[in-house]
Amino acid sequence: MRSKIAILLAIAVAAPFPAVAQDPAPETLDQLAPEIDALFAKYRTDQHIPGMVYGVVKDGKLAYVKGIGVQNITDERAVTPDSLFRIASMTKAFTALSILKLRDDGKLRLDDLAEQHIPEMKGWTYPTKDSPRIRIRDLLQHVGGFVTDDPWGDRQQVLPQAEFTKMVAAGMPFSRAPQSAHEYSNFGYALLGRVVANASGMAYADYVRQTILTPLGMTASGFDAPKAPKVHYALGYRWENDRWSPEPEMADGAFNSMGGLQVSANDYAKWVAFLLSAWPARDDADTGPVKRATVREIAQGLNFVSVTNRIGASGATACKQAAAYGMGWRVAQDCDLGLTLAHGGGYPGYGSHVMLMPDHGVGVFAMANRTYAGPSAPAWDAAVAMGKAGLLETRAVPVSPAVAEAYAAAKAAYAAGNLGPLEGKLAMNFLMDRSADNWTAELAELKEEVGECPADEPLAPIGAMSTAFRLDCAKGKLDGILLLAPTTPPTVQALRFRVVPPEAR
Repeated sequence: MRSKIAILLAIAVAAPFPAVAQDPAPETLDQLAPEIDALFAKYRTDQHIPGMVYGVVKDGKLAYVKGIGVQNITDERAVTPDSLFRIASMTKAFTALSILKLRDDGKLRLDDLAEQHIPEMKGWTYPTKDSPRIRIRDLLQHVGGFVTDDPWGDRQQVLPQAEFTKMVAAGMPFSRAPQSAHEYSNFGYALLGRVVANASGMAYADYVRQTILTPLGMTASGFDAPKAPKVHYALGYRWENDRWSPEPEMADGAFNSMGGLQVSANDYAKWVAFLLSAWPARDDADTGPVKRATVREIAQGLNFVSVTNRIGASGATACKQAAAYGMGWRVAQDCDLGLTLAHGGGYPGYGSHVMLMPDHGVGVFAMANRTYAGPSAPAWDAAVAMGKAGLLETRAVPVSPAVAEAYAAAKAAYAAGNLGPLEGKLAMNFLMDRSADNWTAELAELKEEVGECPADEPLAPIGAMSTAFRLDCAKGKLDGILLLAPTTPPTVQALRFRVVPPEAR
């Protein structure tokens, strides 16, 4: 218990003060554009990519987009924001949200056994006698026990639905017992596509089109890529023997739910903007097509957290990330960028990447037409550059009335040198944890060191029940944390002060 509180206090006290200093005056995105362009141009050259498109979504719109290179090497038609690229595994986010939408509509539960919706799974032999049977949520988060199946899964895109049914009925070999570790599985997301179809009563592609693509105005996007308008079609290539060779154009098939979607940058930006609009939680009308709370659910990385390096040039020197797989997204906490949701896409002929920063309402995405050339590094480097340029504005957490009232009393207590101003506002544990006399002595010591504190800086709430704060004092600064108890009305369960070292002021 105490160690958890100590961690909370340490995080909270540091909260108001960013780890990386920003430039004095924020740049505009237009001013930063040449730096972003250089990142992607270098990546395209280094990776031998015929063409690519990239964009930044900010404040609910496509704030910057650029196409470079060509859609195909034959007629050398230039890539534009309307060029159509397959996004491979970035499709999984659409599948995951479709599952959650069906859950919202009462068509399934995440804890349903997958075999309730795919009867062909009922005869499977599991790897051990104590193996749990696979739930829908296990497939969402890649803990179904299947082997990692890149690149095998990519070539299953064209598999007919009837053949997929036979494959499932025959059973699958397991890599491990379900729910024992994260292991990325395209096959698992193909199963989710079948769940969507059986639970909704329509083909997977039709459900995604009707539920997500059409309501968002993604009219150019779809799953049967070879039938897309050739004027916008970015043909996929591999780089082999120092030359480009066209990859086979794969038609829509049973593995479409793991990687079959084709989009333009203009369309995909609508998807990114819709997802980012789910943050923060608020009282506004929920206009859909999926509830904001449901969208925010995808960011819950609920299994097997790992410590990883940030993608891109700063990865070796930046803070480590705590990362897990959410629902169709890799979820990580980054010490500079905050909460991030990201996913790559690798596919015969294509590579793609998207990363969202919900704390700032910003997303970066890129698509390329070369096999497995996912432009993740320039996407993350562009995000870091935006942060350094002051373009990632943190959405402030509002100060709740309860926190404001308790904080005013805490400041008054410091000024008085005793807990008198907090009388009637303390939780039952407060004086058990430290006596009133001890508090009087500590406040006297603090005043001796830093003096009176007539001014303060804006509060940095961690939620509606806690805040970090900084007091500006005659001879220094005090950092602190105020934590309310879950009582009605709220009362103060913890209050901490810490003198800020001179070098950190």
